[in-house]
Amino acid sequence: MSMANSASPAAAARHGTGPAARSKTRSSAARNSARDPHAHMSWVPGGTFLMGSADFYPEERPVHRVSVDGFWMDTRPVTVAEFRRFAKATGYVTVAERPLDPRDYPDADPDLLVPGSLVFRRTPGPVDLRDYTNWWAYVPGASWRRPDGPGSDCRGRERHPVTHVAYEDAESYAAWAGQELPTEAEWEYAARGGLDGAVFAWGDEFAPDGEMMANTWQGAFPWQNLLIDGYEGTSPAGSFPANGYGLSDMTGNVWEWTCDYFTACHRAAAAPCCVPRNPRVSSPAQSGRTAGPGAHLPRRVIKGGSHLCAPSYCLRYRPAARQGEAIDSATCHLGFRCVVRPG
Repeated sequence: MSMANSASPAAAARHGTGPAARSKTRSSAARNSARDPHAHMSWVPGGTFLMGSADFYPEERPVHRVSVDGFWMDTRPVTVAEFRRFAKATGYVTVAERPLDPRDYPDADPDLLVPGSLVFRRTPGPVDLRDYTNWWAYVPGASWRRPDGPGSDCRGRERHPVTHVAYEDAESYAAWAGQELPTEAEWEYAARGGLDGAVFAWGDEFAPDGEMMANTWQGAFPWQNLLIDGYEGTSPAGSFPANGYGLSDMTGNVWEWTCDYFTACHRAAAAPCCVPRNPRVSSPAQSGRTAGPGAHLPRRVIKGGSHLCAPSYCLRYRPAARQGEAIDSATCHLGFRCVVRPG
């Protein structure tokens, strides 16, 4: 999907063109003190790196030096099984499962004012790539429990990344686990695995010696999936080689939430003497405006691309790639992973 400078399809499907805001109900779940916050994590040593890219999409510019302190990061995205334990222990209800109040959506299609989420539908043939409604559908009843909508379930997907999670859902899970969501700088630094400036998380060649290194789309999007990587949709977390920091699925499979608000481009590069350390965009006022339905909603940065990213449409399975996602958006290709910062 490629909508970095426009409203997300979830916001467009749900909001029409009016200034509606989804009501938020924060979970009362307490921190899960019994869970080891470092379990299934890798240590990412601190350092300085070149963030962004000048070779692909405008929102990735300019390339600039950034320093981050060391931190622990999940070795793979949070899985369905892990999210199920959280929901069972706390009774948490995700944003996609909650009722919608028509008063909050005065200009929305009444038929869409039911709990649900966005689901990808492969088209029978070539379509206009400028119109994402050709392959995205707002499906009532779709959620992390029913990823394809009513009648579907998560059997056989327990090890897959959990999807259909909005920002609040990811943040609530992290708090329960005694963890946090990464900043954009932390995420990108970790995804590079020590290969500063490389195009991909594993180097500059997409498929070294013919080996597929991530779950992405091969073929003509959104109708022809050649399945060279062996997967039609999401894949079990950790199915592809880990990067230099022992982190799997940092690109491809599912997009991942970060805690930074989205800006249309990176800040201008600092002087060598003033390299930003642990930078973050910490409020909506610091983020850029976007156009289209749902543009009034705060947008957070998502990173990594997904199994729906194709080079002909969305070459974003790269550490530098970034998009902005409305905080109430939940889709079938968006998940998250957590970090723990020392101290």
